Amino acid sequence: MIKIFTGDDRIRAQSEIKKILGVGYEVIDCTDLTEKDLPLIFRGTTLFDSRRHILLRDFTANSAIYKALPNYLDTPHDIILFETKLDKRTATYKEIKDKIEIKEFTLPPKTDFRTTFNIYSTAKRDGKKAVEMLRKIETDEDPIKFTGLLISQALKDFNLRQGTKEKQILKALAKLDLDEKSTKINPWLLVESFLLISESK
Repeated sequence: MIKIFTGDDRIRAQSEIKKILGVGYEVIDCTDLTEKDLPLIFRGTTLFDSRRHILLRDFTANSAIYKALPNYLDTPHDIILFETKLDKRTATYKEIKDKIEIKEFTLPPKTDFRTTFNIYSTAKRDGKKAVEMLRKIETDEDPIKFTGLLISQALKDFNLRQGTKEKQILKALAKLDLDEKSTKINPWLLVESFLLISESK
């Protein structure tokens, strides 16, 4: 079994690696490997176990050995290639992509605070426009984090002016936060509903 893991969310990737390889797996840095080393890695056994569990770091970055990978897809061992970057344009990638599992672990995109605050301030005077602004960024944002930013901005507003409207908005956001975590409704629909009612608060 060979799998390729790539992406910048190293914590999730490491957790998955431990589930598959266990705790006592071998780790090999591939920077200085040559093609002559590959038979020992992919086909060799140890005195203790005929089925090895191996993590290969940055295997695909070493083009001299990467091009030989298709020759070892029938390895009897459990092997994961853990790649910082994976170039999908190479001939080797195109040859193996349908033959082994390739999994990407990516961190959620960083939220643009200014955009969030602009949407929030717009919602207080024009809910429909705020929803239009939100729909442009929904695919790139996480709704739970977005709601957290709305709450932080509402708390700042409340600290400046502890009026009825500020209290109502905080209550509505508390309900939004609870609904996002406890219902199966699309969280973006819940956020949109909040934005539409904010101007009337």
